[in-house]
Amino acid sequence: MDEKQPLTTSGFFYGVIEGFYGHQWSWSARAHYAAFLSELGYDCYIYAPKGDPFLRSRWREDYPEDEWIKLLELVDVYHRSSVRFGVGLSPVGLNTGYSSTDRNDLLKKIDALNELNIDILCILFDDVEGNHAGLANDQSAIINDIVSASSARHFAVCPTYYSFDPVLETVFGEMPPHYLEDLGNYVPASVDIFWTGNKVISTEYTRQDMEEVSQLLGRKPLLWDNYPVNDGRLTSNFLNLRPYLGRPVELRNCCSGHIVNPMNQPFLSKIPLQSLAEIYQPGTESKIEFGAMERLGNSAFSTRLQHDIDSFQDRGVTGLSVGEKNSLIDIYRDFNNPAADEICEWLQGYYQFDPECLTS
Repeated sequence: MDEKQPLTTSGFFYGVIEGFYGHQWSWSARAHYAAFLSELGYDCYIYAPKGDPFLRSRWREDYPEDEWIKLLELVDVYHRSSVRFGVGLSPVGLNTGYSSTDRNDLLKKIDALNELNIDILCILFDDVEGNHAGLANDQSAIINDIVSASSARHFAVCPTYYSFDPVLETVFGEMPPHYLEDLGNYVPASVDIFWTGNKVISTEYTRQDMEEVSQLLGRKPLLWDNYPVNDGRLTSNFLNLRPYLGRPVELRNCCSGHIVNPMNQPFLSKIPLQSLAEIYQPGTESKIEFGAMERLGNSAFSTRLQHDIDSFQDRGVTGLSVGEKNSLIDIYRDFNNPAADEICEWLQGYYQFDPECLTS
């Protein structure tokens, strides 16, 4: 692949970010997604699992050799599928200052990540305390150093305050005055800035919403859509299987792109993810969940899942009686299907929430 040739031919793009807490995807599931995303016209996959310490709490350390080899292999799988590959780096500890030692450690990390030949590098400042006046200035210095040192072809930043949702200030402290405007002024215009909407988990987006934040950031936002993600204290009780709603196709005119955060269950996530592709593919119509289920390769399983979607998404695992859960486990255990296995694991409490995820 030509190192300097972007894989997207238009300004707007849509993709997936593995950016959730809790139980992480397997390496085989990540590799499996390359062909799936390519088939549906997704532009990119961004590797940013909250469970990877070498991109978060231990970002200053080198990857163990076996993990590094898996990452190299994963990049190659996506490039062979003509899907751009990204990495999300969260330099934890730099939210209160940026010393010369920090800078040297950061540049060393970027030099290592350059060996992956990634297309997109995301700098993620989310979910850390940020209530100090120099936040935008410190973060812009970090961003500019990374952009100068990285060989990635595309950059995106997640601000500490990435939504108008008041829960962020409740958990992480009051947003500094003019933080978003300052960050937009200090960061190069070529760098995308993520935005989750009026809420951390927004049920809908409108042109007016996007234009409001565009004025603050001085650019179109890169939409970080927290549907169907289910990694929180409350959301882990549900399987979000219905199609995307409240995401009009006109978003392509007021956002630089649309990146979605899937569930802890990779195979079940395919069901809603197909509907996003249908929104942005001209001349197609959302088939709700039925066509997507057929992709799971078992018509009997698809029929049964259609019957249970309301229970899984509305009642949730805590809304089911012990008898109902045991009965459903017996039913889904008989299907030879990885998505059915995920349902059984979910019903058995395998996907418990991560206490580190405080906003959902």
